[in-house]
Amino acid sequence: MNSKVSDRIATGVFVLLASIIVLLLVSLFGYILVRGVPHISLDFLTTESSTVSAGGGIRDQLFNSFYVLFITMLITVPLGVCGGIYMAEYAKPGKLTNFIRSCIEMLASLPSIVVGMFGLLIFVNTFDWGYSIIGGALALTIFNIPTMVRVTEDSIRSVPGELKEASLALGITHWHTIKTVILPSAFPGILTGAILAAGRVFGEAAALLFTVGLSTPRLDYGNWNPFSEDSPLNLMRPAETLSVHIWATNTNGIIPDIDAVSAGASAILILSVLLFNLIARWLGSVIHKKYTASK
Repeated sequence: MNSKVSDRIATGVFVLLASIIVLLLVSLFGYILVRGVPHISLDFLTTESSTVSAGGGIRDQLFNSFYVLFITMLITVPLGVCGGIYMAEYAKPGKLTNFIRSCIEMLASLPSIVVGMFGLLIFVNTFDWGYSIIGGALALTIFNIPTMVRVTEDSIRSVPGELKEASLALGITHWHTIKTVILPSAFPGILTGAILAAGRVFGEAAALLFTVGLSTPRLDYGNWNPFSEDSPLNLMRPAETLSVHIWATNTNGIIPDIDAVSAGASAILILSVLLFNLIARWLGSVIHKKYTASK
């Protein structure tokens, strides 16, 4: 068998495997969207959910998902970026650096259910916070920090070394070089990684099941005082998210329109995660083009 035939066979195998993967993804997304999109309406998105009667919506669950996402990224991004800067610019080869990398890899490989149980033990029970938004956000931060650290480190290492060397040659300090030269150059990659991590947070269920709970108190959307019990911004309240609501509806739901609610909520979840990924790619491309054009 000559090299050309071998190349064609290998190409055909890889194309076949890629086609199977794409077909599976399209079939899964198509099934969820075909079943769920017909049930999506303004009323479905803006009405309170119901546990016993038909016609409930996902207003509170949708708000909770975005609020938990916001708090999580507010904690994750600064810590992850600082960790990535340290690993790329300050960490010296040695046992300590290898130990830190091992810890990062271990955290990245933890199942979300394990992180949820850790959050239940520490934030819910030991700290006595109960089911709360802040507990869920901190639990999600645990396995999102490794992603942000690795994305930041890779983005910084992809910056041409000549930029750093030129800045240092001008007498600029190392930290000022990082702040004014390296980070702006690495920003497109860091932003793309942050948005992709946000999509993962939005669709997470297992970790939130044990930390934010399966219920949401009655909320007053006219009260934005974060210290008020019925305020949507209260960090210490339980908050059933969209993904947890889908799980609870399918496993414990007794409402007559359980199929419609779960299908509509699943479609919203899939569309939201897809939107996060599209925004990440679009922003990364736009910022990269602007940065390239400005050089």
